Amino acid sequence: MAANDFPSKRAPFYKDVPDEQWFDWRWQLSHRLNALEDFEPVLELTASERKALSSGHLFRVEITPYFASLINPDDPNDPVRRQVIPTDLEMARFTGMMEDSLSEDAHSPVPGLVHRYPDHVLMLLTTQCASYCRYCTRGRIVGDPNATFTRAELDAQIDYIEKTPQVRDVLLSGGDPLVLAPKLLEDILTRLRAIPHVEIIRIGSRVPVFMPMRITDELCEMLQRFHPLWLNIHVNHPNEITKELAQACDKMTRAGIPLGNQSVLLAGVNDCAHIQRKLVQDLVRIRVRPYYLYMCDLVEGGGHFRTPVSKGIEIIEGLRGHTSGFAVPTFCVDAPAGGGKVPVMPNYVISSSDHKVVLRNYEGMVSTYEEPLDYKPHDPTTCPYCQHKRVEVGQGGVFGLLDGQQMTIKPEGFDRLHTRGGGTHRLRMDSDKWKPLGIGDTGREEE
Repeated sequence: MAANDFPSKRAPFYKDVPDEQWFDWRWQLSHRLNALEDFEPVLELTASERKALSSGHLFRVEITPYFASLINPDDPNDPVRRQVIPTDLEMARFTGMMEDSLSEDAHSPVPGLVHRYPDHVLMLLTTQCASYCRYCTRGRIVGDPNATFTRAELDAQIDYIEKTPQVRDVLLSGGDPLVLAPKLLEDILTRLRAIPHVEIIRIGSRVPVFMPMRITDELCEMLQRFHPLWLNIHVNHPNEITKELAQACDKMTRAGIPLGNQSVLLAGVNDCAHIQRKLVQDLVRIRVRPYYLYMCDLVEGGGHFRTPVSKGIEIIEGLRGHTSGFAVPTFCVDAPAGGGKVPVMPNYVISSSDHKVVLRNYEGMVSTYEEPLDYKPHDPTTCPYCQHKRVEVGQGGVFGLLDGQQMTIKPEGFDRLHTRGGGTHRLRMDSDKWKPLGIGDTGREEE
């Protein structure tokens, strides 16, 4: 599908801007809209928007002229508008609201680095973005031009990765890594690629969506030197897919960079299965694989964007089987308090026995799958991959139980509660009575 099949928009206010300026990403950054007087020539503000823009206590407002041009100025409920222009609803508090809803700070061994999962880390390279989403997960740190990460902090992040061999995957985020000075980004990528155990580098960026002119030939030539490198963009609505975004994605894919999309389920923006189906189908037309559909996080200012989890399940019901399988994202809740990404989907398994599983498909057809009766279990004692487990004991979760790493997962304080204040005696002498064994392993030496 050619990029020309998607619209190219420029607000009337910008019609006299020369193309050499309009398609210059530095011009876009230096002409962002952020104050009441910036918006008035471009669109008619509502009373709620005026009140929010007049407040000095809201999360930072910055919108590139390009992205502002995607807004229908006559529609106060325009889905692009709702994502980036504040309303007074941001001032409302709600039950469950948190400053750091994902508990990233608690999983940060050095400033700006989050190590939540066993084999991959998140590097926050900057607090700056091309434009600012009103539901930003990291609103507590993002947007302050005077509080970005220092060279010393970036050095500490890389030093931690160098000293932590289980880290094989590094995600660069922020803020937005693609607003960094090109030489600084190149330096960070060079240093990461020099670490032997770092296999994959990923970048999370909304710059291609907010400012596609940043995706230059020079940038793509630089990025492709650091393969395997992946990049996820962030599109929430079909109206954000334009000729310019399609061209930017085409440049990146031609440079060998696999592209994914992470979107957020937002009330009044994309909380509709038909909108989501159009979104994912347009994404795959420009060679972007839908990756995640997130629930909106419990962040300050984002309460009016929240939907029930059931809305996301309904949307997946409207996608699975109704469009190509690779166009269906994983719907997940990024669980509060550091619970991580928890996938949620409709129930397709109806029942099961020791030899059959009863399934239903997207149409409601019910079928059975016959289980094998002579399956020989995988033998971990002869498997070289099992002998070199990457998952740390204690961080394997439910898989750790299945894999024989541990017998239980206990609530905090469980052991202390069940000692009942008793001391050490003969029934408690051996604290290691249960040891995980492989399948068929008796724990006894062969005679």
